[in-house]
Amino acid sequence: MGLFGKSQGKDPKEQVREWTSQLRKQDRLLDRQIRGIQREEEKVKRSLKEAAKKGDKDTCRILAKEMVRSRKAVSKIYTSKAQINSVSMGMKNQLGVLKVSGAMEKSTEVMKYMQNLVKVPEIQATMRDLSKEMMKAGIIEEMLDDTFESLEDDEDLEEETEAEVEKILFELTAGALGQAPSKVTDELPGDEVLEGAVGGVESEEEEEDISAMQSRLAALRS
Repeated sequence: MGLFGKSQGKDPKEQVREWTSQLRKQDRLLDRQIRGIQREEEKVKRSLKEAAKKGDKDTCRILAKEMVRSRKAVSKIYTSKAQINSVSMGMKNQLGVLKVSGAMEKSTEVMKYMQNLVKVPEIQATMRDLSKEMMKAGIIEEMLDDTFESLEDDEDLEEETEAEVEKILFELTAGALGQAPSKVTDELPGDEVLEGAVGGVESEEEEEDISAMQSRLAALRS
């Protein structure tokens, strides 16, 4: 008799331990990803405050949107961490079933979370391999590869981002830009309370710094 009544393979208990260990490694990888995004966000905060002192509304809004995107990315990663934990718990339940009945069984819950986790870029490769092993073991069924999950991200962001941007601007500029109008051509409210105003003109070095931060954040989120 092979693994779970199928082809010859590893001992079920040992296999589950290996899967659980791999899941813990992926969880730690996501923790590092979160810390990386948060470090970049701190740099963006400092740049936004500097831009606010100069009265540069365009740059403030660009940086505030980057912070919104970063926070949404972190939120998604925390969701993935919760799903990894759910899969780990599912594996422990499988061991309990094994002790009672002597065999493993299909788990719709594990399959549901694995379908989500194989779409997470940071851990995609490992989760694909794990899902294949779980399919061979008979714990989950064959999963459809849905690559269209992110198509609605931009639309959702556009619907929600303005309120978040205004909130960030308000918090980081002590209310000076919190009520800024949506059109970038309008005057900055509260410019008189911002020191060092330079009329919204930024140097080439500043543009390069902003571009570099955006690139780093995008790389961390992808």
